[in-house]
Amino acid sequence: MTEQRPDPDRLLEALQAEAMAAARGKLKIFFGACAGVGKTYAMLQAARQKLSEGVDVLIGIVETHGRAETGALLEGLPLLPSRKMQYRDKLLAEFDLDAALASKPRLIVVDELAHSNVEGSRHAKRWQDVEELLAAGIDVYTALNVQHLDSLNDVVGSITGVRVRETVPDQVFDGADEVTLVDLPPDELLARLAAGKVYLADAAERAARNFFRKGNLIALRELALRRTADRVDAQMRAYRADRAIANVWQAKERLVVCVGMGSSGEKLVRAAARLAAKLQADWIAVYVETPSLQRLPAERRARVLETLKLAEELGAETATLAGSDAARTLAAYARSRNASKLVIGHRLKAGWRRKLLPGLADQLAEQAVELDLYLVGGDDTNALGERDARGRPARPDWRGYAWATAYVAVTTLLATPLLSVFDLANVVMVFLLAVVGAALRYGRGPGAWAALAAVLSFDFFFVPPRFTFAVSDTQYVLTFALMLGVALVIGQLAAKLRFEADVARQRERRADELAGLARELSGALTTEQIVGTALERLQGVFHARCAVLLPDSHERVRSTTVGPHTLGEREGLQADSEIAQWVYDHQQAAGQGTQTLPASPAHYLPLKAPMRTRGVLALQATDPTLLDEPEDRRLLEACAAQVALALERVHFVEVAQDALVSMEGERLRNGLLTAVSHDLRTPLTALVGLADTLGREGLSEASRQELTLAVGDKARGMAELVGKLLDMARLQSGAVELRRDWHSLEEVLGSARRQLDAVLAGHRVVSQLPPDLPLCEFDPVLLERVLVNLLDNAAKYTPAGSEICIRAQHRGDLLRVVVEDNGPGLPDGREERLFGKFERGDNESALPGVGLGLAICRAIIEAHGGRIHAENRSEGGARFVFTLPLGTPPSMAEAELAPH
Repeated sequence: MTEQRPDPDRLLEALQAEAMAAARGKLKIFFGACAGVGKTYAMLQAARQKLSEGVDVLIGIVETHGRAETGALLEGLPLLPSRKMQYRDKLLAEFDLDAALASKPRLIVVDELAHSNVEGSRHAKRWQDVEELLAAGIDVYTALNVQHLDSLNDVVGSITGVRVRETVPDQVFDGADEVTLVDLPPDELLARLAAGKVYLADAAERAARNFFRKGNLIALRELALRRTADRVDAQMRAYRADRAIANVWQAKERLVVCVGMGSSGEKLVRAAARLAAKLQADWIAVYVETPSLQRLPAERRARVLETLKLAEELGAETATLAGSDAARTLAAYARSRNASKLVIGHRLKAGWRRKLLPGLADQLAEQAVELDLYLVGGDDTNALGERDARGRPARPDWRGYAWATAYVAVTTLLATPLLSVFDLANVVMVFLLAVVGAALRYGRGPGAWAALAAVLSFDFFFVPPRFTFAVSDTQYVLTFALMLGVALVIGQLAAKLRFEADVARQRERRADELAGLARELSGALTTEQIVGTALERLQGVFHARCAVLLPDSHERVRSTTVGPHTLGEREGLQADSEIAQWVYDHQQAAGQGTQTLPASPAHYLPLKAPMRTRGVLALQATDPTLLDEPEDRRLLEACAAQVALALERVHFVEVAQDALVSMEGERLRNGLLTAVSHDLRTPLTALVGLADTLGREGLSEASRQELTLAVGDKARGMAELVGKLLDMARLQSGAVELRRDWHSLEEVLGSARRQLDAVLAGHRVVSQLPPDLPLCEFDPVLLERVLVNLLDNAAKYTPAGSEICIRAQHRGDLLRVVVEDNGPGLPDGREERLFGKFERGDNESALPGVGLGLAICRAIIEAHGGRIHAENRSEGGARFVFTLPLGTPPSMAEAELAPH
């Protein structure tokens, strides 16, 4: 193990965290891919084991879902009584948090961590109850499925087609003290499902057709395994960081290859690819850019980029690192990625050169002794191409040297008046300031030149004898040497600071651009908004002309239209549709900077989303070498992934809306077919039978009259059904015009009751209309239809002898009318749905009607600007309430002058 002194601040934080953790309970999560893998069973087994060890265990709440094996494990375990809570006229059993806190067990079992509590509970979610238990120092065992993790909720939804609403934040999962993965192969889980050990027979059959398909189970299992592995890997990294462990733990083979500018780069990369394949290891190709290499000409840096491209084609991950010390930067990166092997190109130096000028391999051998170092023989360059860089230096930028000279000259002029005031030692500080400025602004070379020029200027203009390079005191020789050394060191440090600041700014720019794109895409609601945002942002980030091509219904990509012009035309890029189609079909990049159609002036990138490719991004940069940088390519790929995710999100929203519309249309169609097949065919059949009977000879006059009346009743019933269908159609189409006038509600109610004399004959009808009820402006024919439908429903769904009450009152500027009965009431939870088209009560099969009465009532009332709703009475029965705006009734004079 490499000895390294721990960071004192980190140690202090760790001690504080340990002190807080000691007072907090421990959370153990039994984690699985889906229901039925045995999480609750394993959790109860662990609880029984703790109970046998003498631990105070309490079962807070456990959902057995009717599984006999799980229920058997509860025998003998102390059980916390559940708390009964009222929810929509139902009494539900919920976890009693207050009782659990009062009992103060050492360990409590709380199943289904993602459960949503009943409205009125202290916390909305059960995981919040668990947090309060942990804060009270109580250990908790709980269970969780992978689809309930917040970060994976949408991924699981896209795989299974089922989006669960109950989720748990990832920090709860990551903050658990222990996570036990409960795993079961898909075939065994399906066998348990078929045997009724997961759900009951009917539910199991539905689950096997939908969620519990083998492909879904395999995908969920992979997600659960990966999420658990990620957590374990994070714990290992945190453990190493907390204990300042610098050496690599070889939990998984991973190697890093360092490429340079030499012609042996391809040989190095291919050797690393063969080694990675042989070891079945991940591998990363990196280029460490030091300040000296950053000044190299473009053609030499292009050689490195070509080598990195080759590494990508061979399956490597690529990265460009920045650091002043190549060996230290490379070793730190390898440790951060937990890589166990380093591969570099190397040519052994002979004799004294190896001692005085150690190569990269020698430096790594000293600084990273825990890493396995693989040396690949090269030609005349080492891994970073430093000899090539020194042998053929790049042409310097003389402007920096000119400005450095100007800095020293200006400093000399400014320091001249100080000579009569300050000692020479103080004047030296002014020159050092000039060296720092030159190094910060123009880099190492100009900074070194400024240091030398400052020494010469100080000697010539300030050291006696002045205006000559001769010195009268030999001590000044030491002063010049020290001044030059200090100036060079300060200049190099300033240049290093400038280099690192430039690198930090570039990284910050990339992160800001990606975050800005993600933020704007998150607010886009349509495909056009997404594409427009993407083009606007990408054009500014990459200084390029862009186009987005999306597939049509025939899977042919084309430029998306926003406004009068296509986006490609608006941005000035004429994308090649054939190349874009190839990219879309093969899901591979093509065009400039790739191995496919590299002569194309634009770069084409597939917009890959988790479910499928959503389109193609075409980009033509003004600088053709821009996308050669691995970091810029990675930024472009990340931006494309964000655009693809946004497109997929909008697509699934549209699919969900279409599915809802289709389901509603199917439901209405089925309702109409049911009405036509039952409520129209039945009276038609009766009419045919009655007509045949009337045509027989020998019928008495009394029988003939009775049959005639029956025919009339059936015909009127059919006319009423057809009338309701036509009324609904007219109301939905807006073809009905309200004929408003000022009327008394009492008159309209009396007319409605007269229409229903026969229907209401077996019921007691009570009208409670106050004498001072004002006039109201409404269409009397349509409002009469509302009252008829409500009274007919009340009579139809209540037994004979029931009481039906009609009450009215005015509240402010509203007229409130109530129709209620003391019958069996409305179906629980369906009060609002009863106003839908073709919706009927629980005993619909035994009663005539097509389920349009209440839908017609709502349409009429809302057309008047009012509202209607239904509810169950606390004392039993149903209540329908509608309100109408009263308006301002006319005066008596106006009423007399109004035309009749």
